[in-house]
Amino acid sequence: MPTSPTVRPTTPPTVWLTRGRHGGSAAEDVLRRSLHRLKDNQDIDDFREVPAAGDDSSDRVFEARWRTPDRVIVRARLSLTPSTHAWTLVAEAEQPWNPAWPSPATKFWPQETHAGSDAGRVPGPDSGSGGGFGCDWDRDTATGLSLGGISPLPQDDKAVRRLLKSAARSGWNLHVVVHEAMTTDERGQVPLTRWLPPGLRHRVVEHRAAPQQLRVVNWALRDVGVEVPRGGAVVLPGSPAPSGYDARDFSVRAVFLDGTEPADLVAAVTRFAALPRPLPDGAEEALTALREEWQLFTVEEELARQRELVAMYREALEAMTKSRDLYREAAERAHEALAAYRETAGALPAARRPPEEPGTSPFQQLTRTLERLRDSAKALRPAALTQAADQSPGGVGPAREREDTAAGPARSEP
Repeated sequence: MPTSPTVRPTTPPTVWLTRGRHGGSAAEDVLRRSLHRLKDNQDIDDFREVPAAGDDSSDRVFEARWRTPDRVIVRARLSLTPSTHAWTLVAEAEQPWNPAWPSPATKFWPQETHAGSDAGRVPGPDSGSGGGFGCDWDRDTATGLSLGGISPLPQDDKAVRRLLKSAARSGWNLHVVVHEAMTTDERGQVPLTRWLPPGLRHRVVEHRAAPQQLRVVNWALRDVGVEVPRGGAVVLPGSPAPSGYDARDFSVRAVFLDGTEPADLVAAVTRFAALPRPLPDGAEEALTALREEWQLFTVEEELARQRELVAMYREALEAMTKSRDLYREAAERAHEALAAYRETAGALPAARRPPEEPGTSPFQQLTRTLERLRDSAKALRPAALTQAADQSPGGVGPAREREDTAAGPARSEP
């Protein structure tokens, strides 16, 4: 019998999340130096590196808190896997998220250089080598491509199909496929994120298809149910697709890659980002960790937290005390009832309290009584018989018999 798929919770409107991978080494040092600099520049209020609970292979966790231009407090948690340098970032504000707010990625990672295109991109120096910050941190985990830059599709058709299938299955970031109607010059090599709101700039992967690749692109996307118009673009639905997604609403028929703002495409991406989307794989656990394992408290927050703990302990102690009193009262009543029963049992007459052996039936009692009477009769039987013989007329009793025996010889003499 088929079972219905599990319904995933929807991403709360106060939450911003993304996932990426650092392309270099010593990603932990990159984060530490960047967070120290951001705090010194007052870009963030404070940060904390949570001590690792396990061995060297366990995730490294960094927490940061800042205020938006609207003075809304944002708390964010970034977990980094040392072996793969994959990272997950979840941020939550005290109000619904505004795309105009700065990207939370800029509150953790350095922003010195950003090439804008993987075709001619040269990774920045790695921080582990001692010179500056490594900026090759913004790689999409599903495809390995740049978050915010331009990523031309591979020339091999099979590689294109594999890449677009991976992009279509991605639920963490937004993937946009743009078809170039003709080969572009430098003016057309401006990434889409330049015109997007700040909150979307590190969540979008822009795939560029060459003029001759339209057919293979649409063939690779036919299982997804979307199609790229010639010289246009489409926003892929991701997996799972958000409720209310219609490919026609998020496809643009013409995108002019001449350096001007592609207003229709920007509007389509912004509308897609505003849809209520299901939490992707692993996001629910990351959000729960942000809410329940948060450790970066202010003095006021820590004081309020301790007061809540004291109130909770007080309620628990009162409940235990009340339970103890009820138990004591019940025990006292049980003792009183037992004492009253004993007094009542001691005041009963002896006749009403015959000592009986456990398990003795009335028939057994009657049998024992008859046996006692029989024994008494046997004890009285010799005396009764003697008395009866002496008193009988002509009868010879034992005493007379003894006298006749004694006098017998004397009577036999002449």
